[in-house]
Amino acid sequence: MTKRDYYEVLGLSREASQEDVKRAYRQLALKFHPDRNPGNSDAEEKFKEAAEAYSVLGDAEKRSTYDRFGQEGLRGEGFSGFNASVFEEFEDILGSFFGFGDVFGGADRRRRARAERGRDLALEMGITLEEAAAGVEKEISLSRAELCSACSGSGVEPGTRKTTCPTCHGRGQVRFQQGFFTVARTCSQCRGAGEIIASPCRECRGSGRVKAKRTLKIRIPAGVDDGSRLRLEGEGEPGDAQGPRGDLFVVIQVAKHQLFERQDNNLFCQVPLSIAQAALGATVEVPGLDRETDKLKVPAGTQTGEVFRLKGRGIKDLRSQRQGDLFVKILIKTPENLTKEEKALLQKFAELRGEELDKPDRSLIDKVKSMIH
Repeated sequence: MTKRDYYEVLGLSREASQEDVKRAYRQLALKFHPDRNPGNSDAEEKFKEAAEAYSVLGDAEKRSTYDRFGQEGLRGEGFSGFNASVFEEFEDILGSFFGFGDVFGGADRRRRARAERGRDLALEMGITLEEAAAGVEKEISLSRAELCSACSGSGVEPGTRKTTCPTCHGRGQVRFQQGFFTVARTCSQCRGAGEIIASPCRECRGSGRVKAKRTLKIRIPAGVDDGSRLRLEGEGEPGDAQGPRGDLFVVIQVAKHQLFERQDNNLFCQVPLSIAQAALGATVEVPGLDRETDKLKVPAGTQTGEVFRLKGRGIKDLRSQRQGDLFVKILIKTPENLTKEEKALLQKFAELRGEELDKPDRSLIDKVKSMIH
C-alpha cells in the first residue's frame, strides 16, 4: 500500500522548519492518542502515522534523504517505518499527560514525589472605623496543619521507613494493553508516589500533619476599607515533599459607626443646629475620628440639608497616602416642649415676618402646583 507523503501527514509544506515539524507532531500526537480516543481504530492509525512521519522529518539526515529520494531512499537506509523512540523527546509534554515514560518499552523510571505548595488559608477580622483610619496592630489566633514533629512530616512511625509499592513496583504507574499501545496509569494504591506506608506514625496516623493552634501579630495599615485582604506570606499550611508553605489571607470587616459614614476616603456626618443658630449664624464644633474637633463657621440663613466640607479631615488613602475630606450635613432641630414665654416670642416673631400660622403657606402651594403642571 502506498504511504501518504510525510509532509501531508503533518500538514506542513516542504519549507517548514524543524520547530514547525516538532510543533505539528506534538499537536497530532495529543489529538489522536488512543487514551483520548478509546476504541477508535482510525485515531490509532493516525497516531501511528504521525509518529512515523516525525521519525523521518524530525531527523535532519533522514529528512534530507526523504526530500531527495522519497520512500525508496529510506528503504536503502534500512528505515522500518514506525519508531516508538520518538516519544522519548516529548516525555515532558506527553509523559505528564498520558504517562509515556513507560509506554513502548521506555526506561523504567521511579516516580519521584513532586514538591507542591501548601494550601492557602483565610480568616475574617473585625475592626472599628477608627482603627481602619489610624491603623492598628492586632493578634489573631488560628488552627492550621503543621508538620508532625514525631515523624518530621514523613508519615511513617519513627524507626521504620516507607516500602516500595507492590502494585506498581515503585514506578507510581501501572501499565495495561490498549490496542496497539501499552498505556500507563497512576497507581491507585500508592497514588503515584511509588511507595506505601506499612507502619504509619501513631501521632499523625500517617498523614504527616497535625492540627495546631498558632497566634500571630498582624499590622493593619491605615486606610484599609471593608473587604480589604491582607496577605501574610508563608503563614498557610505546609506543602508536600518539602514544598513551600501557602499564605494566610486576612479579610477586613469594618464595623458601622454611629456618627460617621465612609465613602472611598471621604467621611460624612450630620450636625444638628437650632433655629437660632441656623438663622443668625454660629460657630459649631465638629468631632473627628481622631478625637480632635474642628470649628465650623455656619453662615446666617443656613438651611437644613446644606453640606459643608472640611478638607483633609477624611481617611488617608492606603496607597497614595492622600487624605480624604469630611462632609458635614446640617440638620435644623425644631425645639420641643416650649414654655409659654417661648411660644409667645415665636408667635411675635411670626407676626413680624408677616406669617399667618393658621393659614397654609401660599408660596409653598404655588411651588408644588408649578412642579405638577
